[in-house]
Amino acid sequence: MKRYGLGKILLTVSVLFFVGCDSTDLAQPANEEVVGGELVVDLDGSTIKSSLIANKTPGIDESSTVYGYKAYKIPYTTTDEEGNSVKVSGLMVIPTGVPEEVQQAGFSVVSDSHGTIFANSEAPTVIAGATSAPDGAPVILSSIYAFVTLQADYIGFGDSLGHYHPFILKKSLANTTVDFIKAAREFASNNGIKLNDQLFVTGYSEGGYAAMAALEKIENEGELQVSMAAPMAGPYIVDGLAAEILKRPELSVPSFMADVGYAYAKAYGHEVNEVINEPYASKLPTLFDGSKTRLEIDPELTKKTTGTDGLFVESFVNGFFTGNWFTLAAYENNVYQWAPQVPTRLIHCRGDDVIPIQISVATENAMNASGATSVTLVAVEDLLQSKGLGDGTPMGHAECAAPAYMIAAEMFRAVRGY
Repeated sequence: MKRYGLGKILLTVSVLFFVGCDSTDLAQPANEEVVGGELVVDLDGSTIKSSLIANKTPGIDESSTVYGYKAYKIPYTTTDEEGNSVKVSGLMVIPTGVPEEVQQAGFSVVSDSHGTIFANSEAPTVIAGATSAPDGAPVILSSIYAFVTLQADYIGFGDSLGHYHPFILKKSLANTTVDFIKAAREFASNNGIKLNDQLFVTGYSEGGYAAMAALEKIENEGELQVSMAAPMAGPYIVDGLAAEILKRPELSVPSFMADVGYAYAKAYGHEVNEVINEPYASKLPTLFDGSKTRLEIDPELTKKTTGTDGLFVESFVNGFFTGNWFTLAAYENNVYQWAPQVPTRLIHCRGDDVIPIQISVATENAMNASGATSVTLVAVEDLLQSKGLGDGTPMGHAECAAPAYMIAAEMFRAVRGY
């Protein structure tokens, strides 16, 4: 297999995340009979490569090795915060046209938990079904690195649209991720897709949190084995981040914190208007029903944190700092006070303007103090500069996603061995 240089992949990844691939003239997948799922994307490597070249993707030309892939929507069942069974869905992406030795050894698997979304149209299976086009992380992990990529839609999206999304809630996100890994392995077994024993866990932003929650669940259960984890820019310290945000006079992205307040109120049995002021509380069920994007939601909310005309009820915020139900709930949903037993790389940008890198610094310190022996912070700007790929200029949360995925993919490839 041809190995790409770090710089070439960085350029490619950046375009894939912010431009994507044009679905024009990409044929719908032919009906393929499978057990326990549905084929939603079937593209050969030359088609994907042509799409990348047409988009003037730096680092990709006719000499580049780009694999095709088949993407399957897989329905499965998981458990929500209240302990109820929920029918959900996820996307399993299988590289095609790979060398014989890869097929013989079986594919290594990457569980990639996606970042924060609000619109159902942004869910992995929905994007794939609507466009039949390569998109984001699967192009990197499957078409360029030949990993099988797993992306759960999460509760509240895909087949579970209509259920509230348990935003930054540990049990639900861990259950949804781990149950999909198991469902995907069963799907592979039933359909003659050979997987090896290597499992890698990653995700960005909310997905970084979900990846960490899933890793903790996997290690506690002992049924699956993880080769390496690379959570990226996640809010692992929920109570600490909430305290930092709620003491500010303004919210930079009101939809994020409104979703936290909405989801926690639902999960912990409180009325939304105990947490969120009117007129915003009454709007949230519609704003968070999967029909709107963040850019449509934010203008409907206020940036003022609290007070009579703020987003959060003042007594709720004051209660958080003196000790109320949300103080305990946020603490219960932290995912940093334990010791992973597998190599874990906390990938984060120093310039992150949404989830400060100090969250990952504190997580690394706490985990190592708890007895972890292979948990390490990876500052994206520093690593790129050490490779001659940047000057160390800080990158914000959105800008960081592309190089963070590139770094994770390179680390996983090194462990895989080819």
